[in-house]
Amino acid sequence: MKFGIVRFPGSCDDVDALEAARRVCDAELLWHQDRDLKGADAVIIPGGFSYGDYLRCGAIARFAPVMDAVAEFASDGGLVLGICNGFQVLCEAGLLPGALLPNTSLRFVFRQVRLELADPDTPFTRVCPATLSIPVKHTTGRYYSPDPVHVLLRYAPGENPNGSQDDIAGVCNEQGNVFGLMPHPEHAVDPLTGSTDGLTIFESIRAHVGDRALIH
Repeated sequence: MKFGIVRFPGSCDDVDALEAARRVCDAELLWHQDRDLKGADAVIIPGGFSYGDYLRCGAIARFAPVMDAVAEFASDGGLVLGICNGFQVLCEAGLLPGALLPNTSLRFVFRQVRLELADPDTPFTRVCPATLSIPVKHTTGRYYSPDPVHVLLRYAPGENPNGSQDDIAGVCNEQGNVFGLMPHPEHAVDPLTGSTDGLTIFESIRAHVGDRALIH
């Protein structure tokens, strides 16, 4: 299988996501002005500061030509993973419910956090452990939704870094094929970083796509 990683002006974790994805399968970068997903079996919207986070985080990136292709890909059941700024972009684009608001501290946070798996039976979490250790780094990561949402990851008790509603760290859409999370799994794929738990999210996607390929 192959991952496609979208690069916007201002993306700063696209190469990290690319290298993390390449630990489990093929992967290549996708330019924000193109509508061609280059045959990707799963798409990653990485972290960073797309378009400088002007207006509102993710508000401009949602209008990039590549997002039209991503929306169509998602509507056809394709897997889409949004990390940090990518989570914000997916919410702005209406591909995920809710919104990301400024941290209650109104400060940038950067630290390792413990996460609890809320749903192990999804394409993104099927090989994940019950608890994960993954870093966060953001100023606008407080998740809020007025409606019920499908939660995949929660911050462990006492670990919520931003005041997120119900300790929510990551959610997916109703169809279960679009997933956004604020922690950065691409920064937890090597023992030298102190954790390889993030790699299990990429491995889960590979396993799901592989199973679908066998069925078809």
